[in-house]
Amino acid sequence: MSRQPYYDVLSLGEVLLRLDPGEGRVRTSRQFTTWEGGGEYNVARGGRRCFGLRTGILTAFADNEIGRLIEDLILQGGVDTDLIKWVPYDGMGKRVRNPINFTERGFGVRGAKGSVDRGHSAASQLKPGDFDFDHLFGTLGCRWLHTGGIFAGLSESTAELTIQACEAAKRHGVTVSYDLNYRPSLWQERGGFPGAQALNRQLAPYIDVMFGVLSDEPPVASAVATDPDDIFAIEDSKLRPAIERLIGEYPNLKTVAATLRRVHTASVNDWGALCYHEGQFYRSRNYPRFDILDRIGAGDSFVAGLVAGMLLENDPQKAVDYGAAHGALAMTTPGDTSMATLVEVQKLAEGGDSKVQR
Repeated sequence: MSRQPYYDVLSLGEVLLRLDPGEGRVRTSRQFTTWEGGGEYNVARGGRRCFGLRTGILTAFADNEIGRLIEDLILQGGVDTDLIKWVPYDGMGKRVRNPINFTERGFGVRGAKGSVDRGHSAASQLKPGDFDFDHLFGTLGCRWLHTGGIFAGLSESTAELTIQACEAAKRHGVTVSYDLNYRPSLWQERGGFPGAQALNRQLAPYIDVMFGVLSDEPPVASAVATDPDDIFAIEDSKLRPAIERLIGEYPNLKTVAATLRRVHTASVNDWGALCYHEGQFYRSRNYPRFDILDRIGAGDSFVAGLVAGMLLENDPQKAVDYGAAHGALAMTTPGDTSMATLVEVQKLAEGGDSKVQR
């Protein structure tokens, strides 16, 4: 009888301390609520807290009070912290620090705005050899590795570590997912969008599940909806051939998924998702003019729901439905990660409403 893998999902990425001014502005606030967050970590957190998966985080922190605060927040989300690398703190942050993310939610005509202080972070200094992937994937066992363009884009060494992790995962038969997650601030001194895409193309042969569509053109905002029966008809018609071209270039890709979003205001968006899986396309239900409290992390919650749907149900339609519903619910509460339950996700995915539950 085969042994159960120790982890369902491992995420490789940086975790930041988010300081949230609530309804106020970063530049004028006297009070902040703290959350933990990071593009790759949020997937592990959502997978554990909402879907009950066994998840862990591969990251590093400077060993000081800020690092221990982030660790405590991670523990509250149920994500395994045993694999965190702790780096001695130098007392000033000259050599190593913990990253801080000041982000305001936005409202109406005022969009969400972030100011990230992540220079010299412990995670950005991670390098090949810092984790024993043969032990993690071969001895302990893991079903799924998730990482993405934010972590890979932090530094040359994190790019090399991401490649090493994906190579090892493929060698051990672990499913690898990668979120393209382009951030201009990470690449402004390293080649911009073309530099990020060059790295993504280097990684693409090792990826099974890609979030976003790898292209030489930067992403653009959604067009105005013209089809009353499908608010994302235009986006769908453009994405499908782009995904088919991508699959032709990288036939190792089993799944390619993308969220669909149209911004009316910071507080009202259209929302949905498209997924390609092994030759067929699947769409989630549309969420037209969806009311938003805090949009940060919605895409990561989509990823968590899709990963959980594939691992728990092995059903691409349920996976894209879970992903879109989980991402939608994440936007109704503050913080980078969702506070939703599996029952709430299932109900919303099936077309449920927001009536009071008593």
